[in-house]
Amino acid sequence: MEQLLHYVWKHKMFPLGHLSTTDGLEVEVIDPGLHNTNAGPDFFNAKIRIDGTLWVGNIEIHTRSSDWYQHGHQRDARYNNVILHIAETVDTDVVTESGERPPQLQLSVPQDISMRYTELAATDKYPPCYHIIPSLSRLTVHSWMSALQTERLEQKTEAIGQRLKRCNGSWEAAYFVTLARNYGFGVNGDAFETWAYHIPLNDVAHHRDDLFQVEAMFMGQAGLLAPEAVPERYRDSADHDDYCCRLRSEYRYLAHKFGLTPMDHHLWKFLRLRPQNFPHIRISQLAQLYFSRQAGLSRILECTTVAQLAEALHTSVTPYWKTHYTFGSEAESNDKQMSPFSINLLIINTVIPLLFAYGRYKGNEALCDRAFSLLEQARAENNHIVRLWRECGLEVENAGDSQALIQLKSAYCDRRDCLRCRFGYEYLKAR
Repeated sequence: MEQLLHYVWKHKMFPLGHLSTTDGLEVEVIDPGLHNTNAGPDFFNAKIRIDGTLWVGNIEIHTRSSDWYQHGHQRDARYNNVILHIAETVDTDVVTESGERPPQLQLSVPQDISMRYTELAATDKYPPCYHIIPSLSRLTVHSWMSALQTERLEQKTEAIGQRLKRCNGSWEAAYFVTLARNYGFGVNGDAFETWAYHIPLNDVAHHRDDLFQVEAMFMGQAGLLAPEAVPERYRDSADHDDYCCRLRSEYRYLAHKFGLTPMDHHLWKFLRLRPQNFPHIRISQLAQLYFSRQAGLSRILECTTVAQLAEALHTSVTPYWKTHYTFGSEAESNDKQMSPFSINLLIINTVIPLLFAYGRYKGNEALCDRAFSLLEQARAENNHIVRLWRECGLEVENAGDSQALIQLKSAYCDRRDCLRCRFGYEYLKAR
């Protein structure tokens, strides 16, 4: 409830008339101040008028005024400039480290706001504020969606920055890891990122003109060439499969040459996974893409439209995998090209964040602007999150909108962090 009281004060969602201190002095709130989320008073540089005198300073808020002592503020000089102490229950006077007694204001969360906040926190429906969505103005929706788009790109930029650091400052390697992670399409995302860190790109570059050697290194580092990585019912066939045997032999040579150690094949997930998404298929597609050099970082940075990016990222499997989903088990022939739907997801989750992150790193605003432009060009994702918001009445026109709604769910709704959400604000202040 203290957090909610902070919120009520920050947004002045309380009766503004007839406020008075516990000493009976009239209080006028001119500016509630800047909310401080770090150590120190809760609000900085507030402006209030007490009994006709203007005060500028800090505000501290507690559920009970005795919490002042529970938190040790009487011994902390940072609280000497508190000009007003606010509590839902005033049960004692407070004293600062300098010996001053700041005036106190007893302030409760309005009952209707408390009730609506309880509704938001308790409802099992998603999103909890669903019935207010149709009444929101286009400006409110657009401004919040724009902020969420940027927030999601910032979040992905931070993740790319961590990969860049792990790749010793190599943007080409950080791009490869990011692309590989998104080839996992959620289920195998972590495994693909682990795999990408096991690929020594500088060493692979020496054999980039030989697709077979590229695939041998890619499959071998994934741990998928180990006999125990093949499903038991296919192991005997795999052991007599010419292509599998050649890959194993080639990988042994390359592993010895470069001192390679494969990842643990148990990290790969297959349960309830469509065969088209098996890691063997995705790794073969990546090998083909890497060999073709059509989607390197420099080429990606040159693309200005979604159509150009889709062409660059288009790939299919090597010949063996057209008739296989795993070693030792032959299936009906299928080119297994990367689908337009999958390419769209790779553009949204790999290329656009990378452009934004690289633009920030280089101080190149044109690249950052291009990232937002591509979000508007790309098709919106069609997942359960987007469908639920559509059912609530929100228009989802492009990938920028769908990314904003994914961010809204993951960073706000799932955490019940309605007090930081602009839709939550509209819900709480509704009359």
